[in-house]
Amino acid sequence: MSQPLKWGVLGTSFISGVMADAIQLEGNTELYAVAGRSEAPRTAMAEQYGIPVVYDSYDAVIADEQVDIVYIALPNHLHHEYVVKAADAGKAILCEKSLSVDMDKTDQALAAVERNQVFFAEGLMYLNHPLVAEILDVINSGAIGDVRTINGQYTAAISQFVNPDSKGAIYNLGCYPASLTHLIMQQCCDVAAVSSYELSAMGRKGADGNVCESTVNLRFANGVMAQLHTAEDYGLHAEFTVLGSKGSLQLATNPWLPEQENQLVITEYEQPSKVVTVNADGNGFLYQVRAIRHAVERGKKALARPAATPADSRQIMQLLTDWEDAAKQHLG
Repeated sequence: MSQPLKWGVLGTSFISGVMADAIQLEGNTELYAVAGRSEAPRTAMAEQYGIPVVYDSYDAVIADEQVDIVYIALPNHLHHEYVVKAADAGKAILCEKSLSVDMDKTDQALAAVERNQVFFAEGLMYLNHPLVAEILDVINSGAIGDVRTINGQYTAAISQFVNPDSKGAIYNLGCYPASLTHLIMQQCCDVAAVSSYELSAMGRKGADGNVCESTVNLRFANGVMAQLHTAEDYGLHAEFTVLGSKGSLQLATNPWLPEQENQLVITEYEQPSKVVTVNADGNGFLYQVRAIRHAVERGKKALARPAATPADSRQIMQLLTDWEDAAKQHLG
């Protein structure tokens, strides 16, 4: 029997712990190594999760021949550097969202993945959850008719926890409604239209100089319109609605933190609503670990849709950078 795949974790932030919980719950891979720049957090994480190998260098994890999958849980602006290093070392890679903070770094990272033909996934974990497959099934069934408008919002009070170099709310939170909009446009509307759009945006500058709140209006090439909003210095609010020619689809639970029981509401205009419950084994992180294990064990280089492929990650990053550029022109 082959040995279980071994994870090497770069970084000891909150999200590293969430992923460690999911890896242990999934139970078919091994938390093998962790690296952090500060001794106390890396030691604490190793003790909490029984991780046998501890490094003070991210490069040491990547160089460890026992590591099969490198999980990059570092601030956004560091992602590309360690994607390139891990790819050059021949490792499978899970990189936290957002993939980077600009298109140059994004292309550097994805070029290394392609050059080395290694597995790569971006940590948009919720896309692996059954809730997302159900969303696509409902829309593709024709229950709400043709998609006309998408509205998404995600706010959370996280500004005190994020690295200023990670570029603010658009990359830390806006990536969620943006990536779900991208998925629906691609899978339910028009593949060509997803990369052809007009946009305008407004924003508010935070204390760190980044865009801490912004709204973007999009019109895709096929005429579908979307409005997305994000903020990182107040509240915890998630909202997502798709309006179609016959009716609407509203997500009644947080689509970006799906759990074991999730709900969506289907309404044919001027008719009673139908509440659909989507049950699952666990949260999006559990399903992400499971999907990555299956893919790597089978020699795949990427996850399948509805998870993001490398090409999808690039398109999402293009949307985010376009959003940021437009918002910075209209800062309040």
